[in-house]
Amino acid sequence: MSNSKKIILSGLLLALLIVLSRFVSIKTQILVISLAFLPIMISAIILGPKYSCLIAGLGDLIGALLFPFGEYFVGFTITAIFSGLIYGLFLYNKKDGEFFTGKALIIRLILSSFLVVIGINLFIKSFMIHLLYGKAFIAVFTPRVIAELINLPIHVAVLYFINPFLVKYYHQFLTDND
Repeated sequence: MSNSKKIILSGLLLALLIVLSRFVSIKTQILVISLAFLPIMISAIILGPKYSCLIAGLGDLIGALLFPFGEYFVGFTITAIFSGLIYGLFLYNKKDGEFFTGKALIIRLILSSFLVVIGINLFIKSFMIHLLYGKAFIAVFTPRVIAELINLPIHVAVLYFINPFLVKYYHQFLTDND
């Protein structure tokens, strides 16, 4: 894929991330339910870890500055970058134009989603909220457990069912076989 196509796709995914995270989501002070993970995972699959980190970090930063929800806290931007890194390392196939499929895809989706949803979203973001708002960690952590346990299979299932379309449209529109 050419650099210009990577930049254009990155911009589109960044815009989609901001829209999904800021306008098409359910937000409370300690819990956010949205499909904002999707552009990050798609960028990880197609573009790799560098781009998924950049898109996740910029998405959080731009979204927080232009459409704030509460105070800006750099810890959330850092956790977003680490989410992009984890997805990128697990889901990007370094062979040009190849995608993980079948059991390899399922295993990588489960592992990456588990690390992001449980490790980052549940534990680290709960700790960040605890630091930011001064609430007891257990008071922040407890309501997030059920939501994140529901999010885990949703992340895996949504991307597993979208993957065939990604493969098809990648080869149809994004490769340099013009």
